[in-house]
Amino acid sequence: MIISYKIHEVSPYINWIYFFHAWGFQPRFAAIANIHGCDVCRASWLTTFPEEERPKASEAMQLFKEANRMLDLLDKDFEVKTLFKLCEANSDGDNLILDGMTFPLLRQQVKKREDTPFLCLSDFIRPVSSGITDIAGAFASTIDADMEGVYEKDPYKHILVQTLSDRLAEAGTEKMHEYVRKEAWGYAKDEHLTIPDLLVEKYQGIRPAVGYPSLPDQSINFLLNELLGMEQIGISLTENGAMHPHASVCGLMFSHPASEYFSVGKIGEDQLADYAHRRGKTVEEMRKFLAANLQD
Repeated sequence: MIISYKIHEVSPYINWIYFFHAWGFQPRFAAIANIHGCDVCRASWLTTFPEEERPKASEAMQLFKEANRMLDLLDKDFEVKTLFKLCEANSDGDNLILDGMTFPLLRQQVKKREDTPFLCLSDFIRPVSSGITDIAGAFASTIDADMEGVYEKDPYKHILVQTLSDRLAEAGTEKMHEYVRKEAWGYAKDEHLTIPDLLVEKYQGIRPAVGYPSLPDQSINFLLNELLGMEQIGISLTENGAMHPHASVCGLMFSHPASEYFSVGKIGEDQLADYAHRRGKTVEEMRKFLAANLQD
């Protein structure tokens, strides 16, 4: 299913901490996004900082104003496009089977706590041996490709659009995932969370994106593209599986109440060989995709 959103529909879902981080601001300065827009409220916010940090806080305040002005301008011409599919699903060991397609996955190598198992995303789906079909989701989100080229002759505005674009793709995913949980999939029909709650992931289930710690292999993008047809919303893949437009995100959705995020960590040569076999690729092909996860 494809859902397109206007910029103003997804901008409330922006996680401003990551936007400010991209501009070199520490998280505490992102709190300006929670302050009412009146001058008195902003001035009062400034006084919460030590004297030596107020110039930096003033910069953050000005950047936030300019970001919102830019969002208003972008809203006239551009949209955020999302795509999702709910699939019949089962697990088979460390493989996930979605609508008959096999998605090989990697198992966690370092546990968060001593009393927990080594996790794999496939653990959150009923095994094929159960004889019961489960459900899992796949998704993609992106900005209008033309948005990447605006203000090319104005370096500041161009970078402002780029950093906002990344946040808008994520914000579109957040809004789409909320709709999936409450309506399309409907496993959380009674969910009543504020946007701040959503941004700290208080909802049931998880939404791991490709490239993140529990799903580190970028080549999974090729499988997701085959499953979803991401070209429908303007996403294309490079030969290495990178997405274009750059401000795009894709991944999987799980509803299991016990599902949680984790980091796969460093894998050994034996695990690399097993994973390459399950992916139907050579060890050397997979080595380049998993370089950051290989033991030294």
